[in-house]
Amino acid sequence: MLDFRSALLPFLITVFDLVVSVLASVHVILYKRDTKSAIGWIGLIWLSPILGTVVYVLLGINRINRRAQYMLRGTGHLVTHAVGPYLPDILDPIPSLEGSPLSSLVELGDRVTQWPLLAGNEFAILDGGNQAYPAMIDAIEASTRSVALCTYIFDNDRTGRLFIDALARAVARGVEVRVLVDGVGAQHSWRSVARSLRRVHVPTAEFLPTLVPVWLPYFNLRNHRKILVVDGTIGFTGGMNILEEYHQEMCLRDSNRDLHFRIQGPAVAYLQQVFADDWAFCKGEILEGDRWFLPIEAAGEVLARGVIDGPDDDRDNLLNVILGGLACAKASVEIATPYFLPDARLSSALEVAALRGVQVDILLPSANNHKLVQWASTAQLWQVVEGGCRVWSSPPPFDHTKLMIVDQSWAFIGSANLDPRSLRLNFEFNLECYGAEFATRLHDLFQDRLRNAVPITSDALNARSLPIKLRDGAARLLSPYL
Repeated sequence: MLDFRSALLPFLITVFDLVVSVLASVHVILYKRDTKSAIGWIGLIWLSPILGTVVYVLLGINRINRRAQYMLRGTGHLVTHAVGPYLPDILDPIPSLEGSPLSSLVELGDRVTQWPLLAGNEFAILDGGNQAYPAMIDAIEASTRSVALCTYIFDNDRTGRLFIDALARAVARGVEVRVLVDGVGAQHSWRSVARSLRRVHVPTAEFLPTLVPVWLPYFNLRNHRKILVVDGTIGFTGGMNILEEYHQEMCLRDSNRDLHFRIQGPAVAYLQQVFADDWAFCKGEILEGDRWFLPIEAAGEVLARGVIDGPDDDRDNLLNVILGGLACAKASVEIATPYFLPDARLSSALEVAALRGVQVDILLPSANNHKLVQWASTAQLWQVVEGGCRVWSSPPPFDHTKLMIVDQSWAFIGSANLDPRSLRLNFEFNLECYGAEFATRLHDLFQDRLRNAVPITSDALNARSLPIKLRDGAARLLSPYL
């Protein structure tokens, strides 16, 4: 029998640590594309014996391994499934953009997403919960075939219960309803919204259920998408979760701000397809047939394309499209985001755009709902401010809007923030939209938000006290995981 007081046990532990550290390091070298990330993980593995390897196994390895039939984005199979009736037409060149400064951005989107740009879409801008929630609920109430709802947070509050009741009535009418809530977002209420939905017979799934508490939001591999599709022909997407704090009618104070969109036209098929993929991943059920996918008539003049990204895809789709938009900008770039933690590539692209003479405006909330993010963001702002970008601080209430506009001609809307969590660690869905009329409407909205904002200057950043600079700088070290 082994004597634990003998010298053999430390030897065995040392050998075990050496073996697992080597194996973990090999995994890092083979699968981590980012050099800084790889160096950091290897340092942790070797400098924290056994514990470093355990942390890497728990947080550093991507366990999202979708079934092969749901990984066909690069082959066109999913596009055929979703927008088959339009396939002969939508792959033709789009004359309205030939020779345009944005034509290279179209080509970039073609190659990055391998999804075609669809013509004939109409976008209604829904500014805040008072506009978005009633429009979404009205669409659910009018549904006759199907309702697909995916959201990060679905709170079991007064606003949430309006949705629960509308979904329950749709089920009672014989409408096919599916609701997908992220595993972390489902815990936003003490009473689980998933349980409340199932109680009224609404088919519900949690995306990667977890025991991580909601007060620990910095957790990888979350489904951050916000998608609602009704009868396969009406879509809603943007930045809005389902929360009464964004619903002025339910708030005793000023509600938080956000932006959502009601979409009609062929691009709705992208929303439906992304939902169908996520639902199949969670439940193994394939959504198909004319209850879910229908021929969709043209409804407007906007050209639109879905852009999906997540930790199961190493192509950096969202970031590449954003970088492409910055490279194509001739006169102006307008960005609104609640969480701004740009990596070196994005910071450099913003600075280069400003140095080329492009007016770059970045609008951030003055009081963030995640303090660590705000501190880390503040520590990085000097780079873009000194590079010539104009950064603005919007007063309360908190603004959760996610928006990018280039030259009042192209807009990028959806669920993604400009931080590593959205661009690398979460599942996101955005739409790139070509159309001067739509982009100009968004420009006007952005300018309206800008009127009450205060510029963040180099002098103001430098005037922070030493303790505040140290706090912000320490938070910046955590930015890859915030």
